[in-house]
Amino acid sequence: MAPDTPQRLRPWLPRGRTADLASACGVLLLVAVWSLASLLRDPAEPGPVPVVVLDAVLSVAACVLLYFRRRYPVAVAVCVLIATAAYYLTSEQDGPLLVAVIVALYSVAAEGRLQAAVALAAAAVLGVGVGKQAGNEDTNTVVVFMLTGWLVAVVALGTMRHRRHAYAQEEARRRAGEERLRIARELHDVIGHNISLINVQAGAALHRLKKDPGQAEEALATIKETSREALRELRATLGVLRQVDEASPTQPAPGLARLDDLVTAARPAGLDVRVHSSGRARPLHAAADLAAFRIVQESLTNVARHARGATAVEIRLGYGQRALALAIEDDGSEPGGIGPRGGGHGSGGSGIQGMRERVAVLGGELSAGPGPRGGFTVTARIPYEN
Repeated sequence: MAPDTPQRLRPWLPRGRTADLASACGVLLLVAVWSLASLLRDPAEPGPVPVVVLDAVLSVAACVLLYFRRRYPVAVAVCVLIATAAYYLTSEQDGPLLVAVIVALYSVAAEGRLQAAVALAAAAVLGVGVGKQAGNEDTNTVVVFMLTGWLVAVVALGTMRHRRHAYAQEEARRRAGEERLRIARELHDVIGHNISLINVQAGAALHRLKKDPGQAEEALATIKETSREALRELRATLGVLRQVDEASPTQPAPGLARLDDLVTAARPAGLDVRVHSSGRARPLHAAADLAAFRIVQESLTNVARHARGATAVEIRLGYGQRALALAIEDDGSEPGGIGPRGGGHGSGGSGIQGMRERVAVLGGELSAGPGPRGGFTVTARIPYEN
């Protein structure tokens, strides 16, 4: 699940171009109301008409420019700063047009242009300081310090907004990558296991077709059932990609409860699979149950595809106090899953590497290598609680 973003937490806030229009109109409304209130308080002559018209044009221009603040943040901030400076140099009223500068500076910092934001803020403070030294009676040292504090705070807030947005994007990319890896791992386990059994049975059917049609027919029946199971699991795995309005899959998730299905599917490939359990059996949480099932499935796949002369596989489940101990051992003459016929399923391949990743995510560990009595052994420790 993606982390909650400010838009998701506050869906009533405007977004995109609507937010840009709202900010521009809001600042314009503030300037207009302030100017109208000033005129009502002092109905005397506000100044020459050309100056009044120029101030109105500058105010409207600065506010309208804010609509483009996210597309051209630096250019808009520069133009707004110039328009605001011209306004304060010519206007008889000390209006709140500085708010437009603050909004523009925030946008520059929020877009990640920190150096430009600092330069513009410094230019604004420097301009006010020069006005003070030139004898502007509306400006004093306190005003300069207060303005500096406000601009520093605005740039800092914009920078924090940019970093938070960048972190959210990186987190979303990371989660998407993990989800793609999980789906790829599921597809590998599902398809690899069943296709391997189909391949073995198809070879056996071709070999026995003329000599023993009865056994060939049995192998073909196994191929049919295995392919049906492969399609069923593939649909369930791809269910995570379904649209919102599609129904959820009803097939139960793979787990140790379906271990007998793996045993039954492996026997037609000439493998005598036996399961031994010790300790008091206990239910596992979904992720651990699925990981245990996939480890057994991948191990049986490696035996069927790569173990030379393997006829028996021992699966041992040990229910400890804090973790499930899982071991799969075959009796092949060549270690299953490694060696020249490993086909990428060795210790560095996608099969065993995928099993290690599954267990590592749950806080457990997995090892794979030649067994003490020959063959190949996969052992895993899967904690009950992650």
